[in-house]
Amino acid sequence: MPCNLSITKTNNSSLSKIDFNNIMFGQYFSDHMFIVDYIDGEWVSPRVTPVEPMSIHPGNMTFHYGQAIFEGMKATKDKDGHPMLFRPEMHAKRINSSASRLCMPELPEELFLQAVRTLVDIDSDWIPPIKGSALYLRPFMIAMDNHVGVRASNTYRFIIVTLPVGPYYPKPVSLLAEETYIRAAMGGVGEAKAAGNYAAALYPTRLANQKGYDQVLWLDAKEFKYIQEVGTMNIFFVIDGKVITPSTEGTILKGITRDSFLQVLASRGIEVEQRAITIDEIIDALKAGKLEECFGAGTAAVVAKVNRIGYQGTDYMVPSHYTIANMLKETIDGLRYGTIEDEWSWTEKVAATQSVNA
Repeated sequence: MPCNLSITKTNNSSLSKIDFNNIMFGQYFSDHMFIVDYIDGEWVSPRVTPVEPMSIHPGNMTFHYGQAIFEGMKATKDKDGHPMLFRPEMHAKRINSSASRLCMPELPEELFLQAVRTLVDIDSDWIPPIKGSALYLRPFMIAMDNHVGVRASNTYRFIIVTLPVGPYYPKPVSLLAEETYIRAAMGGVGEAKAAGNYAAALYPTRLANQKGYDQVLWLDAKEFKYIQEVGTMNIFFVIDGKVITPSTEGTILKGITRDSFLQVLASRGIEVEQRAITIDEIIDALKAGKLEECFGAGTAAVVAKVNRIGYQGTDYMVPSHYTIANMLKETIDGLRYGTIEDEWSWTEKVAATQSVNA
């Protein structure tokens, strides 16, 4: 049964301050957030409140031992102005998978979905009306015990904030194959959407930026041979008309956009391989003129076209046809904006909330 959410709406909306034509990704927060606490073995006091700072003790275990996980989702509006969600149940499942790996309690999927729907409905005016823009949702969970000593926390807080955003990668990106630092190793937390994974990526990404690249192309931790993913997305290659993407085997995030691409490609009769793929195979395909496209897949970017790969001191230019990349982006965007038929039942119109103000 649905949980009883209390809702307290803001008396001082910031919406009028937003220029939807000029939105920096991740900078502006909408009016409301969702909070629920895990205390004595159960989730209690689910509530929607105005966005405001939280008071947290300096001994909070998240600061010291890193129990923090998150998701990234988007809400859009269809051609009739109805708020739309894209595969929200998959995000509910994935955050629970991340929670299990980091010894955190799972959140009931029904509560997750109700929270997302309620928040999107309340702040639906924050959904940008411009194609390519969206309301970005950031569900996350942190430890809440105040304790110094290595153990799992006993209390937790789950929060959702939302942000109007423009395109994440408006232009094609360049990648540097990383041969010194690693993102994840077998047995680690690479498959989880853990905050620490991104912290560990900051320094090698900065080094790549200093060399003129936008992102890191991660290789495996043992041989620096097999391609894993990019800093902010899964990766796809098109070689001789065949789409190839690294298989997820514990070190690669199981991207929801990635999964969506695989199903769209299968429905279009396009051959796909999920397998181990080496950086040498990609460079050889580039040299032979067989690599036709390279692109990333992620919630923030949807599709990020790759135009250059750096490896061992040499730049390799990627062809700019992007035929399959464009088809995938147009399909996902069409579903999000309700302009094409949803043959997979991935989208959901958000109904008006039935909850009342606290």
